[in-house]
Amino acid sequence: MEIQLDRHSQTTLFEQIYTRMLDRMYQGEWPPGTRLPSQRKLAEQLGVNRSTIIDVLDELKAEGWLESKTGSGTYVAHNSWQTLFPRQYHWKERIRAGIHQPNLQTIQLINEYETKEIIRLGTGELSPSLLPTKQLEEVLQSISLDPRTIGYSEPKGHKALRHAVAVHLQKRGIQTSPDCILIVSGALQALQLISLGLLPQHSTIYYEAPSYIESLHLFQSAGMRLSRLHSGAENMTYSKSQKHGLFYTIPTLNNPSGTILTEAERHDLYQRWTNLQIPIVEDDVYNELAFSAIPPAIKSVDTAGNVLYLGSLSKTVSPGLRIGWVVAPEPVVDRLADIKMQFDYGASGFSQLLAATWLASPHHETHLQQLRENLQQRATFTEALLAKHFHNIAVWQKPKGGFYIWLRFHQPLVTKALFLKLLQKGVLLHPGYLYDRDNHHHLRLSFAYASLPELEKGIDLLAQAVKAMTT
Repeated sequence: MEIQLDRHSQTTLFEQIYTRMLDRMYQGEWPPGTRLPSQRKLAEQLGVNRSTIIDVLDELKAEGWLESKTGSGTYVAHNSWQTLFPRQYHWKERIRAGIHQPNLQTIQLINEYETKEIIRLGTGELSPSLLPTKQLEEVLQSISLDPRTIGYSEPKGHKALRHAVAVHLQKRGIQTSPDCILIVSGALQALQLISLGLLPQHSTIYYEAPSYIESLHLFQSAGMRLSRLHSGAENMTYSKSQKHGLFYTIPTLNNPSGTILTEAERHDLYQRWTNLQIPIVEDDVYNELAFSAIPPAIKSVDTAGNVLYLGSLSKTVSPGLRIGWVVAPEPVVDRLADIKMQFDYGASGFSQLLAATWLASPHHETHLQQLRENLQQRATFTEALLAKHFHNIAVWQKPKGGFYIWLRFHQPLVTKALFLKLLQKGVLLHPGYLYDRDNHHHLRLSFAYASLPELEKGIDLLAQAVKAMTT
């Protein structure tokens, strides 16, 4: 049986074999009544474990594509064409034809297993123990509900929250008005609105690898392409040939590397892209988690209106609030607000009211101070574990804040196989290839979510798996 398998693909062997067999039946190469080779023979031909073949055949039998005859073997079911193709395969084709691309398979697995009892070594959110639950309860008790404030908000978001955000952003050196602020459900929605409202198809999204944006498919789904940059001068020339596009950056506590651009680097970046007349998207959701003073936002020097600034409460207060913001020239905010109203009629009125009250209270700064101390303790604890297990086989930078350590192994050990092996042991990793394709040296380790005992156990299991791969 001539079925080609890609053993370097992020798609599992099970899925590849299942899809290829289904295609054979759909295309008529295996008509009803066709007898399949034995399980052992299929496993030998494809070079996989017999258990994988059994799982695929069982799945196809359960769906009605195949049937077994005692003592005779496995056959393509006689009713597969008449009954199953019009009803079942129809949806598979429509799913494949959908405009929006699916997540990478590794990310699909991460999303699935993050809801289960598992040690989460890469999760990009705060541990429930670090959320300001009691303080939020106090703020809730101080709120007097008005029917107008918990109904639909105006397109840009409740004015009280936009005013609170404008005051809040002065700490980042940003002077803006509520009319230039759009309330969104988070930075991810902001990026989606930007992709749909400001860029034509075939635009180019520039970024410096590694980057969170490489783990997303929203720009590609909108008909755009991603372009990694590695050095300033040569890429500037290359960029001038592009009519449409934008530059995406996380200058403060980059996800996943944790780097922080200096003030000079920010000025250089601003001048470079402004001269090219290419907008900058500044994702600044981690800025309040820095362990020491950081430079002002790029947006603070934006005299040309070239920077679209993204912020959020998801990384500091509560991901469940679903509150973030975009700061941009008023015509841009009006355009994005119009698209957002077509999507969801605005963010939750209750969440906006809670967020506005929270930002105007002293609770926010008190919580941030305690949160940074806790995160720094967790970072120190995690570094000690890495020094114990990986001092001679990996390197990393001391965290300057945020959630992550960008762990680099000397050898290319971070593969899909390592990810799956640790998943079987109850440990969920975020491999570097999610943020920098073809990168098999790095892991994004998070010290923000797992408990200290979980961090210790998870890193110990990781060390055992890596040792098994290198001996």
